[in-house]
Amino acid sequence: MTACLARLVRTCAIVLLLSAAATALAQAQRVIRIVVPFGTGAVQDTVARAFNNELGTLLGASVVVENRAGAGGTVGTAYVAKAPADGNTLVLAAASHNIAGHLYAKLGYDPIKDFSGVAYLGNSGYVIVAPGNAGINTLADLVREAKARPGQLNYASAGNGSATHLGMASFNARAGLNLQHIPMKSTGDAVNEVLAGRVQAVTSATIGVMQFKGDARMRLLATTGKSRSKFLPDVPTVAESGYPGFQFDSWMGLLAPAGLPRAEVDRLNAAVQKVLADPVVQERFARLGLEQAVVGVDAFQALLRSDWDSAGVIVKASGAKID
Repeated sequence: MTACLARLVRTCAIVLLLSAAATALAQAQRVIRIVVPFGTGAVQDTVARAFNNELGTLLGASVVVENRAGAGGTVGTAYVAKAPADGNTLVLAAASHNIAGHLYAKLGYDPIKDFSGVAYLGNSGYVIVAPGNAGINTLADLVREAKARPGQLNYASAGNGSATHLGMASFNARAGLNLQHIPMKSTGDAVNEVLAGRVQAVTSATIGVMQFKGDARMRLLATTGKSRSKFLPDVPTVAESGYPGFQFDSWMGLLAPAGLPRAEVDRLNAAVQKVLADPVVQERFARLGLEQAVVGVDAFQALLRSDWDSAGVIVKASGAKID
């Protein structure tokens, strides 16, 4: 009897050890993908790579950043919309997420119904910039030059339907300009066009131009937020520059396919919030010009719905549409 009991104890111990080993192996093999719907060097790409390693360490998984660019961010976003709702595939979304729903006649997914808000990351303002050698030192200079040469000045963007496209298109409409749109593959590519003097303007997320403060190749003309950016306090807003009420900025956050169980949403949200509280990560975000705030899951979902309505107003005002 004693021998049988001893064998039973040993068997149970072995089963428990094997179970623990299997669990550890499964966790070690888990890969969570943060899909960035724009190219390498784009704003979302830079943000994702500022915290993915720390998030992976906390979750005991490999968190990788995967770029799936195309069609103003809709290619990568559509991919995530159709992925299994298991928490292993997320998209790092921004203002362009809801803008696309109003901009594209045929999208293939619903920006609200097909996604679950997982974690709010922060808010990014935008900056209208011009080449340093173009003689355009203020927003008024850009407007004056554009009106003197209608249809001859160009602006670059991260692609058709991107926030950088709609931001400048909105200002184009508000100021009565005829700047021509030159779509690129990413914000980085668009900013490079300004640095090289091949286009006369770009509306870039603050993240995209922070490193060029004081660079003679670029002039920061105006920020597009409700108030001045704490990262660029010397740069006036568009509203201050003669266009009261003008505002264009962007949230950033992680979205999962709709149907992800609330328990998993809460688990991922808690992990992201813990990572964002890390002073090292906070410093990285500050260098990128991303203003952080703690926003719960329900509040983030409400923000997405509210932003959907705002995006419709922006697209309608810009007059932009993509078939």
